[in-house]
This record gives sequence, C-alpha cells and structure tokens, in this order.
Amino acid sequence: MPFADIVVEIGGEQTLDTSANRAGVILFAAFLLSFGFIRMSTRLMRSPNVPWWPGSVKTGGVHVHHLVFGIVLLLLAGFATIAFQPDSPWLEIAAALFGVGAGLTLDEFALWLHLDDVYWSEEGRQSIDAVLLATLLGGLLLTGSIPLGADDGGGVVGIVVSGLLVIAISAIALLKGKYVLGIAGLIVPLFSIVGAIRLAKPRTPWARWRYAEGSRKLARAQARAARHAERRERWQDRIGGAPDKPSPRKPLG
Repeated sequence: MPFADIVVEIGGEQTLDTSANRAGVILFAAFLLSFGFIRMSTRLMRSPNVPWWPGSVKTGGVHVHHLVFGIVLLLLAGFATIAFQPDSPWLEIAAALFGVGAGLTLDEFALWLHLDDVYWSEEGRQSIDAVLLATLLGGLLLTGSIPLGADDGGGVVGIVVSGLLVIAISAIALLKGKYVLGIAGLIVPLFSIVGAIRLAKPRTPWARWRYAEGSRKLARAQARAARHAERRERWQDRIGGAPDKPSPRKPLG
C-alpha cells in the first residue's frame, strides 16, 4: 500500500487521510524525536561514565553547535515546501526534515536568545521552556483545536467577539506571568481562563498594579512562586540535565 493511501482509524472514524494531516503528525514526531536524541547525546557527552560517546562537531578549532544544522534543515525544508508545493511522499519528507531542524534549533534556544554559550548554565533552562511550549502548541494544533476559539457557526460578528474575548483573557494571564497558559489559551481558551484567575507571579505587571507591598496577596504570590520555581527546576533538570554551578557564560565564537 502506498504511503499516501495510509489511513488510521480512531474510534471508528478515519483520520490522517490527507497529506497535510500526515505531514503535521510526522513534523511533530520528528521534532520530539530529534530533541530527545540531541538532548540525550549532549548529556552523554557531558558524562564521565560514557567516554566512548562521540563528542561535539568541530572544524578549524570552532565548535559547530547543532542549532547550525537545525537552521540549515529549516531553511531547506521550508524553501522546498513553499517553492515546489510537493505532493506525498515529498511533503512528508520535507515535514520530517523541518521537524528535525526545529528540534535541533530549539534545543539551543537559550544560545541564540543570549548570544552566549549558556547551554549548561541556569539560562540554558530557557531552551527547555521553549521546547515544552512548542510541544504544547504543536500538540494542540495537531488535535484540531481552533485558534482564538473561532467557530464558523457564529458568523463574522461572533468570531470577532469571541476572538477579542479570548485575546483579552489571554492578555490578563500574560500580565500575571502565566506565559504558557496565556499563549496556549489562544488555541484552547480554558488555559487562559485558568491563568487569568490564578494569583499573579511577583514582579509581574499585574502584581505591581494590584498587589500592595506587604499585602497578604503578595506574600501568597511570593510563596507560591518559590514552590513553583523549585518544582519547575527539578523537572527541567530531569529533562535537560542539571546546569553547571556556578553558571559559566562564554561568548559564542
């Protein structure tokens, strides 16, 4: 059976019955697999117990970060898809290459954000945040969630009103420092609603405007933020490895 004819049945209904749907699934899977592999690889390079694992790529004494290969794959796959608008199976191949490129690039998100080699520093945890956010949004889009809660059944006015309402609620969540919930809420409004009704993080615009210095709300927000930061760092370390202490910062060469 040709790959283009593969159909998956879930709950008696057919899904993945178009090249675009399959390409989305393949892109998402390639993204997760490439991130998982490269993060495992860098952790093995770092471990003194695995001396046989291949080291970093170097040319002319310069360490070539894997985000370079990711950017090249993103450009090639993106250009080929836009320029040639390929059919199956080339569309799926381009999607796989794009997903691999995205995984390699976002794994070093903190490096191109800070323009420093912060991979194993405290700042390097931002790469894990970026990957988790991309995974969340990609998963939501892949399941067919409609951005901004739009629904054709409500007409133009209904779409505009619901869209503005979702944006407003997401803005409140973002002002409270609930960035993941606020952004995800643009796809699934329930996330932004949860972010909007929870306590704001300290030092966020909402906390500065609404929580008076020395107030009970500010004290609760600070205590909750400390507990959340501790749990979050533990999970980040399990996924990406613990950062160096103290945190070194070397300019990218």
